[in-house]
Amino acid sequence: MHEDVERLFDLSGRTALVTGGSSNLGWAASGILAAAGASVAISSRSLARAEKAAERLASRYGGESLALEIDHSHPASIESARDRLLSWRGSLDILVNNAGGGSGSSIARLFERDPKDMRTMLESNLLGPLLCCQVFAEPMVDRGRGKIINLGSIAGIVGRDRRVYEDTDMLGQPVDYAAAKGGIIAMTRDLAGYLGPMGVNVNAISPGGFERGQHAKFVAGYRDLTPLGRMGREPDDLTGAVLFLASAGSDYVHGHNLVVDGGFSVWK
Repeated sequence: MHEDVERLFDLSGRTALVTGGSSNLGWAASGILAAAGASVAISSRSLARAEKAAERLASRYGGESLALEIDHSHPASIESARDRLLSWRGSLDILVNNAGGGSGSSIARLFERDPKDMRTMLESNLLGPLLCCQVFAEPMVDRGRGKIINLGSIAGIVGRDRRVYEDTDMLGQPVDYAAAKGGIIAMTRDLAGYLGPMGVNVNAISPGGFERGQHAKFVAGYRDLTPLGRMGREPDDLTGAVLFLASAGSDYVHGHNLVVDGGFSVWK
């Protein structure tokens, strides 16, 4: 590889935190950052799950990794994790705000949705990432540099056709999920305005649907709605976007929402 490419994308000596980094898109993000040379901390609500993922990461890529237990809806939990991370590496260069997800236990249809699940959804997918930005951006500002990548969703930019869920065993996408992810995108833009003058880049990635063994009818319907004719594949369909926004290759990209959805959000 030519040194010009290495200069842009080498993360050696950098420290990254991926919240919810033990599975799915979070695991994909953790892996590419470690592969690029970063020391990666992985958080989960379950310390055991985070420890298992951190061990897998170190075994596969040979770098340093750290497991953190974070309930990112509780500020004290985030602050405790920040203190442990800073005692581990002394600084934080990259935050991938990935934790969230889930539709709750109630049905996703608006008029039957349990308000408690709505509140939990908003706390997990919007308030939690905002609190993480509040706590983890501070050491970045102290050093005058850093990269924050917030995980949004196509749900935050387009209204969904619920017919794709018909005759499947899936709960569907609740409106409160779209509200939370739309908030993530707006939060990213405003944080970019707030933190940019302090040296911190803030961007978002909005993935489309990724195939994980969903009902065959749903997968077929989703493919038909996507110009590229398929759902996303882990890890490779996300990792390039993460590496780009975490690296020097995106130093002048700021306040941007990078949509990774095979064209789903632009085709009608």
